Amino acid sequence: MESKAVTSCSLPVMEHFYTLQGEGYNQGKACYFIRLAGCNVGCLWCDVKESWSAENFQKISIETIYETIAQTGAKYIVITGGEPSLYNLTEWTDFLHKKECTIFLETAGTNSIQGHFDWICLSPKKFKAPHTENFNKIHELKVIIAHPSDFKWAEKFLPMVSPQVKLYLQPEWSKASKLQPLIIDYIKSNPHWTLSLQIHKYLQIP
Repeated sequence: MESKAVTSCSLPVMEHFYTLQGEGYNQGKACYFIRLAGCNVGCLWCDVKESWSAENFQKISIETIYETIAQTGAKYIVITGGEPSLYNLTEWTDFLHKKECTIFLETAGTNSIQGHFDWICLSPKKFKAPHTENFNKIHELKVIIAHPSDFKWAEKFLPMVSPQVKLYLQPEWSKASKLQPLIIDYIKSNPHWTLSLQIHKYLQIP
């Protein structure tokens, strides 16, 4: 699926809400999440499968969403999905930067990332490989561990990223109790990695 050029600044949005970032480098920050609909990855363990079909959701302009953002006072914006790299997000990011927002992107990077972001977290998936040029743009690499074989798979990405990129291993939520001990032991032997946990799920917040 090719990246979709957008000139009207309207995109299919599954949901948008104010909460805490629950995982990765920016964990614990108050962030306004915008979850775009549409996905070309289709992870078996995805917890928002309803976001996969863009046709099921209304297209909303960033100006309309910002009316709600402004009421919260949020300055950190997370654009996630679905798979946000399906869309050209330049107009959205330019608009939000004019409002003095800091913009985080969470993506599997299956298409070339388009937009101006302050922090990009790439979470590659086995189901569809990331676009290679995205590795030069990211600040954070977060690999989901769903099986012990995923440790070796995670290591293959290290030559593709700069030494400044933050490296995280995160257990797949439905298997977390079994995988967390393995990840901890692995990180102790491979300390270039850091543990990421989905604290929003432990806290039962969105």
